[in-house]
Amino acid sequence: MKRYLKSLLAGTALLALAACQPATPPHPAPTAPVAAPVSPGTAAMYAAQPDGDLTVPAIPPSLLTEDKARQVVPYWTDHPVGTIIVDPYAKRLYHVQADNTAMRYTVGVGAAGYGFTGEAHTPYQRDWPRWTPTDSMLAENPEMYGPSADGVDGGLMNPMGARALYIHNSGGDTYYRIHGTPDPESIGTASSAGCIRLFNQDIIHLAERTDSMAKVIVLSQAQSGMGTTPPGSIHRPVPVTATDDTTDITGGTP
Repeated sequence: MKRYLKSLLAGTALLALAACQPATPPHPAPTAPVAAPVSPGTAAMYAAQPDGDLTVPAIPPSLLTEDKARQVVPYWTDHPVGTIIVDPYAKRLYHVQADNTAMRYTVGVGAAGYGFTGEAHTPYQRDWPRWTPTDSMLAENPEMYGPSADGVDGGLMNPMGARALYIHNSGGDTYYRIHGTPDPESIGTASSAGCIRLFNQDIIHLAERTDSMAKVIVLSQAQSGMGTTPPGSIHRPVPVTATDDTTDITGGTP
């Protein structure tokens, strides 16, 4: 009996010791990489900005990087100062400056942003432009666009954002637009909406520095990356990804 009690007590003690041992920690779940914080100067460029009766919301820090922020970069081109060069495949827009430089902006590209290439000009721009869905949009999706058939006044939720540059060529209006957006998460990406969109802070910055009748060049895929390397360098076009091949659903007209 005593031997039985000793065995029972020993087993109980082992169980007690086992219960006190910390459990083997599970493998930690993988975490998404954290973007490096931007400089105070970059954060200030994308802070909330009063604009007439409206205030442009700040761009969330999680959507900003130093590479995505507007900045002066080396750029080689024979086009005159003030020319806007759109590279939709690289998700970049360049406003040509002096001395082989350009102000570079990051853009979001909708399907309509791939629908025009070549040379044009911008005869006018609009602040907080009105937006109206096209007839084809209304026909294809009346439930979504029917309530906006008569147009949407400019404002913080308007798809055209804070400014729009209207692009014309020798044939007239190309229906190609460079504009802002209420969706800052789309900047630097390809999606189905619109033409060429910038952060609202960036389209305001660009519009203030763009003269009427300024030259606009939209690069093709084969031309993508031109100007970003010195003359004589090897030019490698940017490949098209699956997300670049989209169908425009929110083109609209002013």
